[in-house]
Parts: sequence; C-alpha cells; structure tokens
Amino acid sequence: MYESQIDLSEDVRKGVSATLQARLSDALDLAAQLKQAHWNVKGREFFQLHELFDKLHGEVDEAVDVLAERLTTLGGVADGRVHTTSRASSLSEYPLEARAGDSHLRAVAAALSRFGKAVRAGIDEATALGDADTADVFTEISRASDKQLWLVEAHLANA
Repeated sequence: MYESQIDLSEDVRKGVSATLQARLSDALDLAAQLKQAHWNVKGREFFQLHELFDKLHGEVDEAVDVLAERLTTLGGVADGRVHTTSRASSLSEYPLEARAGDSHLRAVAAALSRFGKAVRAGIDEATALGDADTADVFTEISRASDKQLWLVEAHLANA
C-alpha cells in the first residue's frame, strides 16, 4: 500500500482493499462471461439477447472501473490480470456448450446472482471495517446487479 493522507487507518485500507480486489476479480470474470454470451447466443431471440448481453457487459465494465479506482484510491494495487482473475474469481466457469438463448440466460442469471451475493457481503465487510464510502460503492453495484438479474430472469419467466 502506498502512503495516503486519507483518514482511514492502514489496517482498514488493507482489509477493504482485499475485499475490493476479490470483487474486482469477480466483476472482470462476469464481464467476460457476458461477452461469451453476447458472442455465442443463437436462436429465435438472438438479436434481443445479443443486445441485452452487450448492454449488461457495458454496465459491469463500469462497475469494474469503480471497484479498481476505489481500490487504488485506498492505496492498493488493482490487479486486473487475466491470470489473477481466473484464479481468484468466485464465479462458476461459464458453460462453453451454451448455445440457445435459455441456456445463456440461465448461465448469466447464475453468475449475476453469485456476484450480487458476494457484493452484498462486501457491503457488510466494508461497514464492519468502518469504511462507509466503500460500503456505498458496493451498495451502488449491488443495486445495479440486482436490476441486471431481474432483466435476465424476466426472459426466463415462461421457460
């Protein structure tokens, strides 16, 4: 960690930075999974889902940036390397065999659900460490993730 005049102790910054890094790895993996769905979806709803997955990818990419910038603001190093993401992500591996819209929707919904749960845990961790600003960052991302999950699950309502 680098020196900072931010009014959070180094212990708080280290603890919160570890949580931010974990969620950064998840968010990077989620973004990649959304691109996987975007590129490979097939079937009757192709265009609609192709566009939906791309829109969600853009939103998750914004969350990636917010997480990385908060991490560096606290004096940490945002590690967005593919190797780190692959090793550290808590998300399940995206099913390579997914083709039809429903199979992609189920895979994306599972990833969004897992991500949202982990981000909510981040709210509690940041709060317990005394960093309300990072808890707020996680809250913002949690709200967006829940909405994204709703948009995806709405497509599965009759499946």
